[in-house]
Amino acid sequence: MAYNQTEVVLGGIAHIPLLIGMFYVVKALMYRGTDGRLAPFSFSYRQAAQRRGSTTDTVSSAVKPQEQSTSAPAAQTVSKPAAQAIPINLYKPKTPFEGTVQENYSLLKEGATGRVHHITFDLSSSDPHLSYVEGQSIGIIPAGEDANGKPHKLRLYSIASTRHGDNLEGKTVSLCVRQLQYEKDGETINGVCSTYLCNINPGAKVKITGPVGKEMLLPDDEDANVIMLATGTGIAPMRTYLRRMFEPAERSKNSWKFRGKAWLFMGAPYTANLLYDNDFDRYQSDFPDNFQYTKAISREQQNAKGGRMYIQDKVMEHSEEIFKMIEDPKTHVYMCGLRGMEPGIDEAMTAAASAKGIDWAELRPQLKKAHRWHVETY
Repeated sequence: MAYNQTEVVLGGIAHIPLLIGMFYVVKALMYRGTDGRLAPFSFSYRQAAQRRGSTTDTVSSAVKPQEQSTSAPAAQTVSKPAAQAIPINLYKPKTPFEGTVQENYSLLKEGATGRVHHITFDLSSSDPHLSYVEGQSIGIIPAGEDANGKPHKLRLYSIASTRHGDNLEGKTVSLCVRQLQYEKDGETINGVCSTYLCNINPGAKVKITGPVGKEMLLPDDEDANVIMLATGTGIAPMRTYLRRMFEPAERSKNSWKFRGKAWLFMGAPYTANLLYDNDFDRYQSDFPDNFQYTKAISREQQNAKGGRMYIQDKVMEHSEEIFKMIEDPKTHVYMCGLRGMEPGIDEAMTAAASAKGIDWAELRPQLKKAHRWHVETY
């Protein structure tokens, strides 16, 4: 069928309302909000505008906290990587690392009681490298079998060297080990692992696990104050702290420079039993403003009541200074040694706190919660 020009024009005009209607339908369908999503067909333009407003509000409110989080707690974000970098269980009991004994010598002077050795292991062949930080421990699996024919269980020992090792090459770890001895049915029993380590010869292979532990780590703050309470081989972690703080070669190797005050209370039966004593005396002489060394020698000194001088007696003597330091939120307290020292220290701190009108039973958990009270006893 053919159409003339007039009919075509009139037909086209008749379709205009239909085309306009289709245009608005398509426009409604294709409308996009500021979020880039299609607006539903049922939305009117007012609803779409409301959607735009609410979407804008949502976006801006989501952005604001992000802007705040990037600017405010910069210091908090800096401390997290340090915590994540702490090595834990690089070597486990089923797959220990075999270290080589580098040296083994007695730490005691003439007239001392017992037997305490400083033992260093070569870690250079470890892969992954057996790294550690001050305040951690490693496990030792003694050679041989127990009475039931099973391998001996591992024993944990506090590390006595800084992360750089005693030779500062970062390839050794050292322990401070006292031979355990006790009486049973009239017989002297020697501890399995401690005897094994005290008797071991340079060149021998030893199964090592770890490192483990986050309880005794030093704070990152270079201006922190550190109070240390140690008896016997509990001096091991304290030695790592003090070497990191005051040993000249260690200080030159560290980017961390200690500027606070460190105070070591060390308990021993005789002067000859004081471990690493010459080093600590030297630190006190070289850094009198930063380090104080207080010794409690139970068989050679008397307390205020005329009895033997124990570490808790020294704490009582200096209670006012100690609590003045504890009032500073930058002060951390570390205790390491035999578990039997805890009640005495607790009693001394209770009395000292009471003299200042403070309830120690309430204060101690607060210090613990604030990560300022660190205890490792055995």
